[in-house]
Amino acid sequence: MIGERREIPFSPPDITDREIEAVVEVLRSGWITTGPKTKLFEKRIAEYVGVPRAVCLNSATAAMELTLRLLGVGPGDEVITSAYTYTASASVIHHVGARIVLVDTAPNSYEMDYEKLADALTERTKVIIPVDLAGKMCDYDAVFSAVESKRHLFRANNELQELFNRVIVMADAAHAFGATQNGKQCGQVADFTCFSFHAVKNLTTAEGGAVVWRDVPGLDHDDLYQKYMLYSLHGQSKDALSKAQKGSWEYDIMFPGYKCNMTDILASIGLAQLERYPELLKKRRELIESYDLLLRPRGIDALVHYGPSFASSGHLYMVRIPGIDEGQRNGIIIRMAEAGVACNVHYKPLPMLTAYRNLGFDINDYRNALKQYENEITLPLHTSLTTEDLEWVSRSLQTQCSS
Repeated sequence: MIGERREIPFSPPDITDREIEAVVEVLRSGWITTGPKTKLFEKRIAEYVGVPRAVCLNSATAAMELTLRLLGVGPGDEVITSAYTYTASASVIHHVGARIVLVDTAPNSYEMDYEKLADALTERTKVIIPVDLAGKMCDYDAVFSAVESKRHLFRANNELQELFNRVIVMADAAHAFGATQNGKQCGQVADFTCFSFHAVKNLTTAEGGAVVWRDVPGLDHDDLYQKYMLYSLHGQSKDALSKAQKGSWEYDIMFPGYKCNMTDILASIGLAQLERYPELLKKRRELIESYDLLLRPRGIDALVHYGPSFASSGHLYMVRIPGIDEGQRNGIIIRMAEAGVACNVHYKPLPMLTAYRNLGFDINDYRNALKQYENEITLPLHTSLTTEDLEWVSRSLQTQCSS
């Protein structure tokens, strides 16, 4: 490899003329904010996932926070999530005034320890936020089993909570749009599921997200949808499209709401991406299977994305290098960058970050998460990669691990 170099970015978006033409169409239409394209994108997402409705917003973070607010979660309540995740999974809990409860991962796993999850449930627990890391869905059977084991402790705060009459499961599926488990799409399993369409995600709208929910007896889907609309547009009784109708200027503010709607420009990108999504998922699976063939025989421990009962969305290719510590891992990433390969780490456990240390969390209480993090490297994974790129990344990694 002496004298050789190949530039391999970490995760550029897969944008074609189809997306560009869709944006141009919207720009020429004269309607660029929330309007017909956003509504169509919501309809298409609901159809793809197989759920009654979908709400598109400006991020998965907004989707999670608005869902917590609609569920009436606030001061005095507790919400549980994993210690091994991005800050958004926990920051939304803080935003609504509830107490963040972090659960360590199971040994040698990126998923929370489900036995510890059951132990963490109290009479104050209102929501669990499992994290579908890298695009692989969590063990939701274990999550719901934990919920049922403590159902007798649950006390509802509002009418929406009463419909469930137990702790509610809201999936942080920012990585997992298109994943499946036991024959069900991600979005059909958890009570609420929040997706991200950020620039680095499999399906992108540049910035954006969506929330979907399961059909629950007694749940009025239209009413819930309208509540999301109110919360996402300042509590305004009419959106911009409705106000634009002749003579329909008047509106009311039902309560001081928030501002996190998706625009038609972004939705147009999403609609074009959704048309291409089956082929994008297929390409990601091919890349992951090729990586596995190149790296697993060399003793590299990679996250398992596919099995008889599940299929990941293939969002991240996460590996662990046996026998190295955090400093050695960081050195490998630097040397990989010098070889032209952009790598990343997913994730630094929350208790290691200043914001969460200031809230009283201590990484010594989350030793399994720390061990997962110390030797984890995320390799480039995107649909522009070629076979030659994968071979270069694999050779580079093996070379740097031997240095």
